[in-house]
Amino acid sequence: MKLAKTSVRRPIGVTMVMSIVTLFGILSFYKLPVDLMPDMTYPTITVSANYSDASPTEVETLITRPIEQAVSAISGVEEINSTSNEGSSRVRISFSWGTDLDAASNDLRDRIDRIIRRLPDDIERPSIRKFDAAATPILVLGASSDLDPVQMLELIEDQVKYRIERINGVASIDILGGNQREIQVQLNIDRLSALKIAPETIINRIKAENLNLPAGMIELGNYELRLRTPGEFENVNQIANMVVGETGGKLIRLRDVANVKDHWEKKRSVVRINQRPGVRIMVYKQSGSNTVSVAQDVKKEIEAINEDLPQLHLSAIIDSSKYIQRSIKNVSSSALLGGALAVLILLVFLANITSTIIIAIAIPVSIIATFALMYYFGFTLNIMSLGGVALGIGMLVDNSIVVLENIFRYREKGQSKIDASINGATEVAMPILASTLTTVGIFLPLMFIEGMSGIMFKQLAYIVSFSLLCSMAISLTIVPMMSSLFLNITASNRKNYFQRLSEKGISKILSIHAIALDFVLKHKTLTVFVLALILASSLTMIKVVDTEFMPQADEGEVRVTLEMEEGTRLSLVEKIMIEAEKIIYEKTPEAEVIFTNVGGGRSSNVAIGNIRIPLISASRRTRSSAQIATDLRKHLSALPGTVVRTREGRGMFMMGSGGGSEKLQLQIRGHDIETADSLGKAIERMLYTVNGITDVQLSRDKGVPERVIVINREKAADQKLTISKISAFLETMMSGTSAGNLREDGNEYRILVKASDAEYMSLDHLLNLQVTNNIGKQVMLRNIAHIESKLGPTLIERRDQERILNVSANFENRGMGEIIKEVQEKLHSIPMPARFSVIFAGDYEEQQEAYAELAISFALALLLVYMIMAIQYEAFSDPIIVMTTVPMSVISVLPILYFTNTSFNVQSFIGCIMLGGIVVNNSILLVDHINDLLKAGMDKLSAVKEAARDRCRPILMTALTTILGLVPLAIGIGEGGEVQAPMAKVVIAGLSFATLVSLLIIPLLYIEFTKAFSRSKGESK
Repeated sequence: MKLAKTSVRRPIGVTMVMSIVTLFGILSFYKLPVDLMPDMTYPTITVSANYSDASPTEVETLITRPIEQAVSAISGVEEINSTSNEGSSRVRISFSWGTDLDAASNDLRDRIDRIIRRLPDDIERPSIRKFDAAATPILVLGASSDLDPVQMLELIEDQVKYRIERINGVASIDILGGNQREIQVQLNIDRLSALKIAPETIINRIKAENLNLPAGMIELGNYELRLRTPGEFENVNQIANMVVGETGGKLIRLRDVANVKDHWEKKRSVVRINQRPGVRIMVYKQSGSNTVSVAQDVKKEIEAINEDLPQLHLSAIIDSSKYIQRSIKNVSSSALLGGALAVLILLVFLANITSTIIIAIAIPVSIIATFALMYYFGFTLNIMSLGGVALGIGMLVDNSIVVLENIFRYREKGQSKIDASINGATEVAMPILASTLTTVGIFLPLMFIEGMSGIMFKQLAYIVSFSLLCSMAISLTIVPMMSSLFLNITASNRKNYFQRLSEKGISKILSIHAIALDFVLKHKTLTVFVLALILASSLTMIKVVDTEFMPQADEGEVRVTLEMEEGTRLSLVEKIMIEAEKIIYEKTPEAEVIFTNVGGGRSSNVAIGNIRIPLISASRRTRSSAQIATDLRKHLSALPGTVVRTREGRGMFMMGSGGGSEKLQLQIRGHDIETADSLGKAIERMLYTVNGITDVQLSRDKGVPERVIVINREKAADQKLTISKISAFLETMMSGTSAGNLREDGNEYRILVKASDAEYMSLDHLLNLQVTNNIGKQVMLRNIAHIESKLGPTLIERRDQERILNVSANFENRGMGEIIKEVQEKLHSIPMPARFSVIFAGDYEEQQEAYAELAISFALALLLVYMIMAIQYEAFSDPIIVMTTVPMSVISVLPILYFTNTSFNVQSFIGCIMLGGIVVNNSILLVDHINDLLKAGMDKLSAVKEAARDRCRPILMTALTTILGLVPLAIGIGEGGEVQAPMAKVVIAGLSFATLVSLLIIPLLYIEFTKAFSRSKGESK
């Protein structure tokens, strides 16, 4: 091959090319953004709409369904999920991967505009956001101040919110806590009734007196002057002194029939930080933006805000970027340690520092060159990309080892440095090319996988492939060039103790290998029988090795959910949460922060409280997050009237996966709410009979206690009243009606008109309220209506325009595969109502989709490997001999998973795919050398033994460097280490067994296969 010859003849040119590549790689490295995983967030757009005080059923019918029908026809829509709560609708549209969200959002706005007239008149216009409403915030900020809670909240909304939202990559922020200012007009019902003033009269009068309108234009001299009639309220006193009627010649002012208070909105949420009331700001990132860079920009802005607003102090209380940076650091350390171990094994085998340096230079140069590729394609430094670097480190020296070992062999034969370098590199160029292409070919199908698996592993595939191609180029250029300059052979009498010890050890290994190979070749039947026995024993472990979607990782967080009976008052829930905080503070010394919230934000249910507990780093604690969650469940279970659910945080690695934070999810599909609830309860009871299941939860509770005011239409018509007039009257009395805004200092504050102490009004008093009819006569409510009790749904969930009910659960001490199998069996015992179905969702659904994609990739990868080898050998039989290494390598995969208590997951599957390309490399070298010896005139048996002896040392070196390079990754120490560990374990086990197969079984198979093919050719002739 001319490449090696050119490199040897032009060492300065090769050195400069390597320096240029290294320079650009280093520059790229410093520009690469950092994130935990590749951007796996579904391309999602969320449509939100508010319809004040409407029931979930009304929201579903009037808002959610029309929006779903409108957006379903947009190109690229894969799934539509919606939630209809009391007063709010949220429709989450997931698009296929690669969809242009800008174009999709424009289509979405057009569709919404077409149906806007069909929506209720008083609905707020639906808002469209290009982010996933179910995503986890990347930062939670805590705010503290000595200001009044109303002033503090105003300061945050006026001076802080816009400064954070304008940061590049921030999608939105949620603010909870503090008090929102509100002007409350608390009506005295008795005085209104006595003076015969209707509530709508008050509302209309406030609106009419609170105007700022233009009056026209006048000409004065050379100018036109604009006339205005400002009539807006300037303060609360003006509202209180407003005239609302007249009786007996005396003016009636608003203060005579109502108490006008400068107050705050009704408290519907609780925020506590470290057992004290606080205000929290949750920062959500845009889809595709970088978590670490966005978090760093937000924290820089926080520092500036603290300097600009000394009366307010902001701090990051939950920062996901810390975990990401620690995870990246751990994986980087594993990669560096793996590289060091690989170099160490080279030194042991070569016993020569110069030779070791020549080979080891392939590692940094290949990796640094890969950074340039990552920057060009817009990749990030994440667990998967750095994992690809760590996985490839041991393999990067394989080609260089083969080249140097062959050059060394020619030097021992007496050739000069230059001739040995050229001849040695040229002889192994084709098998190196073939072995590299087989490994790269394994990753090609991964680049075409769609969905989450494709996004997750595409970067890994590019990085490993490119780094291996770089290492091949280095082995055929830099290695022969440096060998021609520096590779000297030490005379036997001048070798040091370490060199003599190394040679003695290698000679011992070669003699053991020769004895073992002779035994295998002489006892063919026994060898095949032992292999079959090992294979059968391994396959029996299929039933005991568990399966799951992704490896469980300790993300350094525990989440606690406390659920009380639906309809429980906020004040009572707050008391329980305070008790829970005390227990957590006492029992969890590993907690960094205890962050509590009830209601508000994306969850309006005040009967459910959530506590997030970020933990100190894994290296500083003895318990995992899962163990802490299990212990807290025991301590918190004594809280009265409360259902406690605890789980370890798992939002980081599963972000955007489409599943929730619970490990097991079942989805009940069907329209009738009562039937679905009944079926959900039956499944809930069944799940609790499954050993290991904890925290079973229905996504829809049994319902909110409601009192339905049933209006008699005939009686109402007789009294000159309409349903809309009665409903508007009751809404004003009980929940309040907006009568405009009070503007002060550029801010607007709602003026709310409602009955005084409406929350504490008895039902009997409610029926005594008097409604003013169309002719001004007052009609007592009990004469036209009565009250019934019922339970109303708290929310209605839909998926692809069909109602669903989610049943979720966690489990401990058992694997997901085992749990799923038992649940599937027990589901058959539950009668299934007509037009209802139950499917597994969440992690299991993602797992099945990923496995199907990866299985196809595995088959395509093996086919590509065979084709590449057939091209090299120009034969069909030799590739078959080499390919037998693949199924034999899988023999050791199941035992390693079983004995290390590791599940078979997506990462393990990728490890198996990688084995298909890695394990054939050694066999390629061996078979290629056998063919060369046969061409030289050697008989078959002698050629097989000679080739096995010649290739034993490089095969052992390449295998051991790859294996030891993966050991730190397989141990999986520290944050993020658990994710890549299954892949590394599979490769280590498979390659270890495949090495023995290459050295002992492939020679046997070569002899037998060539005999069989020769015989078949002879018979055909």
